Amino acid sequence: MGNKTGFTLVEILIVVIILGILAAIVIPQFTEASNDARNSALKSDLQTFRSQIELYKIQHKDALPGDGTATFLEAMNGKTDIEGAVDAAGAYGPYLQKIALNQFNNLNTVDIDGTVGDDNAGWDFNTTTGQINADDDDATGGVDHDTY
Repeated sequence: MGNKTGFTLVEILIVVIILGILAAIVIPQFTEASNDARNSALKSDLQTFRSQIELYKIQHKDALPGDGTATFLEAMNGKTDIEGAVDAAGAYGPYLQKIALNQFNNLNTVDIDGTVGDDNAGWDFNTTTGQINADDDDATGGVDHDTY
């Protein structure tokens, strides 16, 4: 009879166990890197929002977006005149091409004077202070994304 070649059941089980151990070590590192990337994207989006709101204020005599006849979204996404009214021939804007997606709740809407952290929108804009924050209830692990 000929020699049989191949792997024994024990050899296959050892390889599977080793692969399982390696996977258990590597997978949490990918999850952590994914959360770090979302945090980074959120910080960057908030920086952009805040700088564009500040630019709007400078160009519109300290008025916040939404103080004129244009709503917050119209003021940020369209062209405006010095009074903050939507004007296709306006000298200012658009300040944002689109509203960024909040990486933690996958919403790109803005809640005007809403409650930060209620997860009703991607972002909360306070018309009194001009502050914009991420609006998520942080179901992802204990980081307060609202204070970036």
